[in-house]
Amino acid sequence: MQKRIVDGVEVRRSSGNVFADLGVPDANKLKVKTDLAIEIRKAMKVHGLTQTEAAQRMGISQAKVSGMMRGDFTNLSKRKLMECLNRLGYDIEIKVKPANESLGHLTVALA
Repeated sequence: MQKRIVDGVEVRRSSGNVFADLGVPDANKLKVKTDLAIEIRKAMKVHGLTQTEAAQRMGISQAKVSGMMRGDFTNLSKRKLMECLNRLGYDIEIKVKPANESLGHLTVALA
């Protein structure tokens, strides 16, 4: 990771996963969940849905939608988040390919 000094403060270029940069356990899983939750929030805005309306369409409680909007999606699996996006009218594609390293990575590509 590159680092430099800006106005006396050490600055490092992100790897693209802030959770990994901060050393958070299960950073890759958390990044995927975050990316999915961001897309759900965008879909709600596009469709003009309230949390209650979105909850009904996604098949989850309004409380879970509220938590998700605040960044708390510990009670929602990646699978459930993908199902929520499907119910909001979004397609999800999963692409599998050989990794460049001995350990592969899970990445969410957003259109």
